[in-house]
Amino acid sequence: MGAEQKPAEDRKIENPTIFGFDSYSPKEIAERVDKLGITKARLPLLPMSALGIMAGGFIGLGSMFYTLVVSDPTLNFTLARVIGGLAFSLGLILVVIAGAELFTGNNLLVMALVSRKITFFELIKNWTIILITNFLGALGLVLIVYYSHHAAMHDGAVGLQAVKIAIYKTSAPWSELFFKGILCNLLVCLGVWMAMSGRTVTDKVLACIFPVTAFVAAGFEHSVANMYLIPLGILLKGSYGEGLTLINHLTWSGFIYNMIPVVLGNIFGGSVIVALVYYIIYRRK
Repeated sequence: MGAEQKPAEDRKIENPTIFGFDSYSPKEIAERVDKLGITKARLPLLPMSALGIMAGGFIGLGSMFYTLVVSDPTLNFTLARVIGGLAFSLGLILVVIAGAELFTGNNLLVMALVSRKITFFELIKNWTIILITNFLGALGLVLIVYYSHHAAMHDGAVGLQAVKIAIYKTSAPWSELFFKGILCNLLVCLGVWMAMSGRTVTDKVLACIFPVTAFVAAGFEHSVANMYLIPLGILLKGSYGEGLTLINHLTWSGFIYNMIPVVLGNIFGGSVIVALVYYIIYRRK
């Protein structure tokens, strides 16, 4: 595939021979992320909200695909996790290629904040709107999946697995959820960061796959994925949760219990470990 046409300002800074192939260098990625943060922070409310809803649905589709894969009892533990991680990559690929506003990826806006290109108010406004609309998109997909009776596939194994996943997420210790949230968004934001280096769809897809597969296979916590996985488990627990231990944790209060540490961990992993560190390396003057 050929290189896409780039704005004049991007063509001035590129040097495709740096690594021997046609990609943006890490320093150029930092400049692109910085500039993109300004655009994202100042999107009008309607397109920002619509793109946020789409991202919630996209990540939900990846979560649905993941649940289907890991529900197969014939797969051993490691193989199920790795293939499930590959399946979940669909979500971030859709966000990056099709275009959407994802809360975890938007933690990279901190680079524009510390560069003094956007204000703290603009950052918090973006995060708040995107977090809410990501939830609306994920919840909308939950309802569609629930009423489609997708959970009944494989003699109910898919529904049972969905409930088990949600039970774990609502009963795990708070500190565990927080640190798994850090590790998750460290990898997600690195995936987004590397996708910014690509000039073709193939480049961007390959950049997303391995970080996402790693965080899913390792069992880390993604706040927007949990906006799909836990509500779906809540709706399915009456049909597929009978006899499961810790089922009493699978409630809307359990959902909030999960969200708080995971969101905070995601913010730390993406904003501090990725955005702030790369700002110090490439953008601080």
